Order: sequence, then C-alpha cells, then structure tokens
Amino acid sequence: MSTLDLSSARWSKSAKSDSEGGACVEVAGVASVVAVRDSKDPEGPKLAFGRAAFGVLARDIRAGRYDR
Repeated sequence: MSTLDLSSARWSKSAKSDSEGGACVEVAGVASVVAVRDSKDPEGPKLAFGRAAFGVLARDIRAGRYDR
C-alpha cells in the first residue's frame, strides 16, 4: 500500500457548514481520488475514495440513504 501525499491538497468544506464548528467534513481532489477528513481534526486520519466511488457516496448521502 502506498501513502498518498496530501501536503499540497486544497481542502474545502460544504457551504452548508456552519461557523459554530459543527460536525463537518472537508474534501480535496488529489490525483485520481477524493480525500476526506474531519474539519475539527485536520491533522488526523484521512480517507481516500476513487472519484467514481465518491460520486456514488455523495449521491447516496444526498438521497438520505444513511440518515438515522
């Protein structure tokens, strides 16, 4: 397994995120993947998804598939 270099990643947060520090994720497009991290712990762990897989995940989230 290789390590993905995210040192130059440009992270962005959803425009729907509040300024109160709520539960947010940030994403960055790097090479052929989309990286995801917790905005409250930017130095913490990151996940990387293939672009197609991330697209499916984002679509399912918007559709409410993972709502509690």
